[in-house]
Amino acid sequence: MHHNTRGVAELYGAQRNKTTHTMTILLLGSGGREHALAWKMLQSDKCSKLFVAPGNAGTAQIATNVNLNILDFEAIKAFVVQEKVSMVVVGPEDPLVLGIYDFFKNDSILKDIPVIGPSKKGAQLEGSKEFAKEFLVKHNIPTAAYDSFTAETVEKGCQFLETLQPPYVLKADGLAAGKGVLIIHDLAEAKEELRNMLVHAKFGNASAKVVIEEFLDGIELSCFVLTDGKNYKILPTAKDYKRIGEGDTGLNTGGMGAVSPVPFADAILLEKIETRIVKPTIAGLQKDEIEYKGFVFIGLINVKGEPIVIEYNVRMGDPETEVVIPRLKSDLVELFEAVGNGKLDEVSLEIDSRSATTIMVVSGGYPEDYEKGKVISGLENIEDSIVFHAGTKTENGQVVSNGGRVLAVTSFGNDFQEAIKKSYQNIDKLDFDKMYFRKDIGFDLL
Repeated sequence: MHHNTRGVAELYGAQRNKTTHTMTILLLGSGGREHALAWKMLQSDKCSKLFVAPGNAGTAQIATNVNLNILDFEAIKAFVVQEKVSMVVVGPEDPLVLGIYDFFKNDSILKDIPVIGPSKKGAQLEGSKEFAKEFLVKHNIPTAAYDSFTAETVEKGCQFLETLQPPYVLKADGLAAGKGVLIIHDLAEAKEELRNMLVHAKFGNASAKVVIEEFLDGIELSCFVLTDGKNYKILPTAKDYKRIGEGDTGLNTGGMGAVSPVPFADAILLEKIETRIVKPTIAGLQKDEIEYKGFVFIGLINVKGEPIVIEYNVRMGDPETEVVIPRLKSDLVELFEAVGNGKLDEVSLEIDSRSATTIMVVSGGYPEDYEKGKVISGLENIEDSIVFHAGTKTENGQVVSNGGRVLAVTSFGNDFQEAIKKSYQNIDKLDFDKMYFRKDIGFDLL
């Protein structure tokens, strides 16, 4: 009798595992994006254990950090085998561009473990500007018209200028100490400058090749797509703020804050983005036989209501992840599983209708020289916001700064103004030496 009940319990346990497929997952990366992905994956019943390599002080509080070099695929393999990892989620682009997907696929031991991220060829959409541009043109996806010319083809270049609307953008292909870009409003002058650059070597060897690009004037936004290579789900839109200074001035950074959804992305614009950009992108991957199981980040510019592609990234953006992922109501691990199985059409994507905003708190001096190791205080006083760690580590039981971008403070609201207010109220409770943040995130959306 006793033996029998144990048998039933074992059977029940096996059934339970069968229905929930609890998994050990390895997430690669160490930033705010990875903390947000980890936070979301741990809400799933399907995730029994989560390792983050190398992670940060935030991921250490919720998952198990492991000191692995994310570009050392052999070391990753050894760890995956040892810990019986059943899924690998790739945060940053470097391992993807170096071919981690292909490494797993071509290894007899690893081949059945899904890697969430594109193949090496797919990762060229971010790894090579030329590859991306050729892909866009080939699949008739709206992007800035561009072509490159040399001294031999200078007259063709002049003809190409005639097909564009002013202003005309001429870029020396080589390095010209940041001076090799000309923006010219007059067609005759643009032709003259093209000849100066190509024939008269205005910038020396740097202008032996000149790229002419159509000038786009509009407001930027990002569209995120999750795909299994044939089916796709469009995630919420977001807009990030790249410049260090208020009013979008100063040096470029990795991103100082983000807002989701983008208020001006109405149903009409979203429909155009899906029809003209997302669908042909996914169809193009299939036509070109590019294996792609992961995120597609589409950087867009809205020019008079027409969405035009500026660039592709092959992973989630940072800090956009910190506003997009919290707005997903669906189980992220279930979505990733469907991506791995090629069954993304069988799961639904539910999105929180509220707005989310995130404000980046950075080290003084960033994006130039800055100091690390500053003790962060006030984290325990945060209410009604989520703090995602970007550049942090734990030292002697204290959380200290360990990067240029240190923390991302994410909040929800009925509109982005309400959400932003909450983030700023909570940032007031945080402190570390020379802490800096922008006080105007969302300024251009009012």
